Amino acid sequence: MPGATASRVSFELYLITDRHLLGSRDLLSVCEAVLQALAHDVTGISAALQLREKDLEGRALHELAAALKPICARHRTPLIINDRIDIALAVAADGVHLPAESVTVAEARSLIGSSRLVGISTHSAAEAAAASAAGADFAVFGPVWPPLSKPTGGPAGGTEGLGAACRAAGAMPVFALGGVTAERAAQLDFGGATAAARGGGHPAGVGVIGAVFGADDPAAAALRLARAIRRAPA
Repeated sequence: MPGATASRVSFELYLITDRHLLGSRDLLSVCEAVLQALAHDVTGISAALQLREKDLEGRALHELAAALKPICARHRTPLIINDRIDIALAVAADGVHLPAESVTVAEARSLIGSSRLVGISTHSAAEAAAASAAGADFAVFGPVWPPLSKPTGGPAGGTEGLGAACRAAGAMPVFALGGVTAERAAQLDFGGATAAARGGGHPAGVGVIGAVFGADDPAAAALRLARAIRRAPA
């Protein structure tokens, strides 16, 4: 299904988990608090949650995904599983996210079907263009700024690199990832009032790991990001 369109992707805040940033806090409880706060926020922003716990073995990851599914369903938040198509299918997740070194979009689509989302990580305009041509539903581009939560494998692309990736992607939504804070999100030109109206050279939203899961108050941090994206007063 080449030529992805923005209509399949309604979220603007792409939350990517990292339980190692939480200290003694429980990931499920943190996700519940974050999603509940966003669900009741005046901005009405939509979020998706990517389960990205790359060090977990299959059984533990499956148990965590299965526990997250009802939390996400309760708050009408798509649950995306990083890389593990088998676990995405097993828990009836809403999609899968492909790292750069994973299977191709076509291979993932053949396994996960047409009703679920396929997202992909990109690091250049050429990769964003290729992802769009392959029929990915959305991409993250990064790092835009030096990441807050993990070492980067290459130089930050900056807002110029982000803009180039968005233009190359055409109608496919692209999310800014890497070093995103509320202050930086407020400086980005999203080009529309909602995710469905964005694309065509503008980011559809932001992806975050450390800005939320590394914050002292993840729910409050998510709300600051939501208001920055929507240009709403704090």
